[in-house]
Amino acid sequence: MQRTTHRSPLLARPVIVAMAAAVALTATSCAKSEDDASAGKKSPSAAADAGQKVASPKPGGKTCTIDAYGGEKLDLEGATVGFSQSEKEANPFRIAETQSIKDEAAKRGVKLLTANAQSQFSKQISDVQDLLAKGADLLVIAPLNSDGWDPVLQAAAAKKVPIVTIDRKINATACKDYVSFIASDFVEQGRRAADQMIEATGGKGEVAILLGAAGNNVTTERTKGFKDRVAEKAPGLKVVFEQTGDFAREKGQQVTEQLIQSKPGIKGIYAENDEMGLGAVAALKGAGKKAGDVEIVTVDGTRNAVQGIVDGWITGVIESNPRFGPLAFETLDAFTQGKEVAQDIIIEDGAYAPSNAEKDLGRAY
Repeated sequence: MQRTTHRSPLLARPVIVAMAAAVALTATSCAKSEDDASAGKKSPSAAADAGQKVASPKPGGKTCTIDAYGGEKLDLEGATVGFSQSEKEANPFRIAETQSIKDEAAKRGVKLLTANAQSQFSKQISDVQDLLAKGADLLVIAPLNSDGWDPVLQAAAAKKVPIVTIDRKINATACKDYVSFIASDFVEQGRRAADQMIEATGGKGEVAILLGAAGNNVTTERTKGFKDRVAEKAPGLKVVFEQTGDFAREKGQQVTEQLIQSKPGIKGIYAENDEMGLGAVAALKGAGKKAGDVEIVTVDGTRNAVQGIVDGWITGVIESNPRFGPLAFETLDAFTQGKEVAQDIIIEDGAYAPSNAEKDLGRAY
C-alpha cells in the first residue's frame, strides 16, 4: 500500500550540546530543537560524542551537590565505577547502552565493573550489592523496575557511594537515595508517537497499544503521553486493545497474532519499543498483510526499525537514545568534584519518518 500522508517530525540528531560545568547539567524539560549538527562533528565536551543532546534547562530545576548528598570528593580517574545493566543484551538498545558505558570508561581510564541482571530483578539487586562488595566507589544503574530498591539504597548509603540512574527511574528521593536520573522525556515520546499515529490514520479508527514491561516508569509514561494526546487531538481514534509485550520481539509478535484474530479491522499499532514493533511486523507478514495495511509507530530508534520505515512496514519511530556513557560519566565527574548537578537530566530525542529514514539510517543503533 502506498502512503500518501506527509510526515515531518524532528530528525534524529547525533550530537549533544557542549555543557559548561554545573549549569549544563540542569536540564529538566524536553524542548525540541532543529539544530543540524552532523554525525561526524566533534565537540570538546566529553558528552558530545554520546549521540545525545540535553534539552534546554528549565529555570529553577533542582540540583544536587556532594555535600548535600553526604558523599566524599574523589578523583574519578582513580575511582572504580560499577555498572548494573537490567536486561539481556539481545535488545539493540541494551547493547548500545552497555557499550557506551564501557567505551566512556575506557576513554577516561576509569576502572569499570559490570553486571547484567538478565531481566531478573532479584538478580539485579544482588548484582549491585556484589558491585559494592567488590569496591565500587560510584554506581551507574539501568533499573529493571522502579520499585524495590531499598536494600541497594541502604547498602550504598552506608558506604557513601553515589548512584546515577539511567533510562528508568527509581522510586526514591533524589539527592538522598541517588544523585541524578538521566533519561528521555517518556511522556513526550508517547505524545510524539500519537502525533505520528494521528497523521498516519487521519485521526480515525481503532488502534492497539503493545505495552512495555509492567513495574517501571517508561511503560506508564509512554502510555500516558500517547493516550492523552489522542484524547486531546483525535477523539475519533479509539484505543481498543492493550496488552504487554514485555519490550520483547517474540512477545510482541505473539500479542499481535492475538490482536489480528480479535480485532481484524485494527488500523494502527503503537509499540512502546522497537523490538515489539518488529514482532508486530512479523505477525502481520505471517497473517498475509501487506506493508502499510496497519500503521505501526514505535519508540527507540534501532537500525532494524528504521529500516522498517524504509521498507514500508513501519510508519514512524520516535528516538530514545541509549548512548548514556559520556553524559553519565560527565555527571559523576562534576559531582565528585563538588559541583552542582541536576537531579533530573532530560535528553532530547529525534524521530524517524519516511521523509528522513533512509538518509539517517546510519545514525540509528
